Amino acid sequence: MSAQAGAASTGGLDEHVRRVRLPADRRTPAAARAVVRSVLAEADLDELVNEALLLTTELSTNAVEHAGTELDIEVVADEVGLTVTVSDFASGPVDELIVGVRNDTAEITEVSERGRGLLLVDHFASRWGTTYLPTGKGVWFRLERHRDRPADRGLPTRRDLPAASADSGDSGQSSTPSAAAMSELMQTTPDPYADDPLPEFAASLLTRLGEMIGAAGGVIRLDRGDGQGPQVLARYGRHPRPGHELLRVPLAVHRPYSGELELDAAPSGYAWPLAGLTAERLSLHLENDRLRRADVRRQAWLTFLAEASELLAQSLDVELTMALVPQLVVPRLGQWCAVHTTDEWGRLRLAAASHADESVLPQLHQVLRETGPDSIQARLREASRHGSQVPLGPPTEGFAVPLIARGQRLGTLAVGRHQRHRHDPDEVAVLEDVARRAALAIENARIHAERRRVAQTLQQSLLPPVLPVVDGIGFAAEYVPTGDDADVGGDFYDVLPLPDGRWLVVIGDVSGKGVQAAAVTGLVRDVIRVLVGDGKPLPEALSRLNETLVDRGGGRYCTLALAAVGAGEGDQLDVSLHLAGHDRPVLLHGSGGATFVGTSGTALGLLDSITSPTAEITLDPGDSLIFYTDGVTERRRGRELYGTARLRDAAAPLRGYSADVVAARLRAAAINFSPEPPRDDIAILVLRNDAL
Repeated sequence: MSAQAGAASTGGLDEHVRRVRLPADRRTPAAARAVVRSVLAEADLDELVNEALLLTTELSTNAVEHAGTELDIEVVADEVGLTVTVSDFASGPVDELIVGVRNDTAEITEVSERGRGLLLVDHFASRWGTTYLPTGKGVWFRLERHRDRPADRGLPTRRDLPAASADSGDSGQSSTPSAAAMSELMQTTPDPYADDPLPEFAASLLTRLGEMIGAAGGVIRLDRGDGQGPQVLARYGRHPRPGHELLRVPLAVHRPYSGELELDAAPSGYAWPLAGLTAERLSLHLENDRLRRADVRRQAWLTFLAEASELLAQSLDVELTMALVPQLVVPRLGQWCAVHTTDEWGRLRLAAASHADESVLPQLHQVLRETGPDSIQARLREASRHGSQVPLGPPTEGFAVPLIARGQRLGTLAVGRHQRHRHDPDEVAVLEDVARRAALAIENARIHAERRRVAQTLQQSLLPPVLPVVDGIGFAAEYVPTGDDADVGGDFYDVLPLPDGRWLVVIGDVSGKGVQAAAVTGLVRDVIRVLVGDGKPLPEALSRLNETLVDRGGGRYCTLALAAVGAGEGDQLDVSLHLAGHDRPVLLHGSGGATFVGTSGTALGLLDSITSPTAEITLDPGDSLIFYTDGVTERRRGRELYGTARLRDAAAPLRGYSADVVAARLRAAAINFSPEPPRDDIAILVLRNDAL
């Protein structure tokens, strides 16, 4: 692999800088890792190697796949940490890099593989952001030494990260660190009692007390309620021997803390008061410690809930949303988690499940399917029916909470206990909050899915199911809805028989989107069908349609193209063309070349009276007349429009092809003009003289 590399000498004496330009090649991630690894070695930052290589691989792979240009890799290391910037030279927006490839699948494994890049950066990096340059865009991240490990945040889980090696030579095929390094990242949790001043303080108090009362030994035991049981906080002298007379004083602390002070000394007249004073003083410090830790823990839960809400809100797919919930819960809040949904008859269906030990998943699924009065299914039905928390008995001890959103019961969320201890009240409250947020996310996804189905059904009702088959005349159409598939557009087309034996080709565009635009579109189509069915001339039909839109259009207007097609002399077709504010169609000559025809008139629904000049066109055998909406000509690539000239040039080489091939080729040319989804509906209708 060829690369332009340079080692910069700018910055402080303790800075190490590398800038490398790499091609858009499958081996680029491996080369980028090598650059980062060399800088880490020079700066003595080996402790950051796993995270740095993982994030560098994700960003470089993402840029190679989506940008398709050369990449600039800049690595800056100092005594504190490392900053890596990956820049490309693509002209598209940075959102393309952040969002990645659109996920049309409901499989959670495929989604996690293709859309996790920026999630990993946000998870592991100390700071990260995007850069905007005249030549392109980039993403940077910062890693610093001695920072808290992110594994305590609980996201992502080990299932989200396949165990492949990041240091696999120069093949560039891997995008994750080694299994051992990944396991270390995901299992290492910050010690909540590291740098704890209490043991030293308690040992000092216990030593002074033991010396004052002449105790042979003593111990202070403390149970913080974290599932580890009583732990020795401080020790003095020898261990109290069984059978000896011992002095025991309980510590006055609030739940979940509990403890006692124990001395191998006779309970003399002054030993009790001194031991009591010592216990009281220590209890005050323990209570402060409990409150401080509770506050830190609640802040961590709030952070977790905020992250969970953000992830759930990003999905508008029902199946994906339900699959995310167990991934959020396990292993942070439980050993296992299962989401059940309720159908219209009240029956529960397992939607998603996860276990900290994936080898146990089949067994968990079997237990969840069991029926009977004491089964988990019965307890889940009880939780769903009563809308309240229900405990789960052995062998899968835990509890179930209902999923309720906007007063509607959607199912249940079942969570098994941690491997080390039962859920404490704080964890139960967090899980109930997760259930509320998950239920709301599932309901929002369902509403969006229903809205999308309604929009698709309404859009299909505004278009003919099939175009007629006529001897000597070829009809073909292509329709592409806007990028928001939950909205209805105003573009439409139709082909109708006329009473005099001719055919009427109709294509139009109603302003705006949504239900109101769809209602006006349906009104336009119905009025045209009624008027032409009664034999009204096309100019009169347009005039009456304009009056209808002025009165009932709600302020919306419509551009329209009408073309009456009938047999002419010999094998020719005579076309009577009327344009009401619509773009002029393209006449594709069978002998070669393409030109615009017709004269544009007044759009419908804006003025009380309109003009719609008539253009008489003759189609020789092999000629095609191409109609289109402004979704084609106004398709954008940055600030550049597709335009009518580009459409004419794209049509010119298509002479001799059938109507359906011409329509399909023009649709592909318009779509491929920009990587962005269409901002407006695209409609193309082709009329061809098929006498040949």
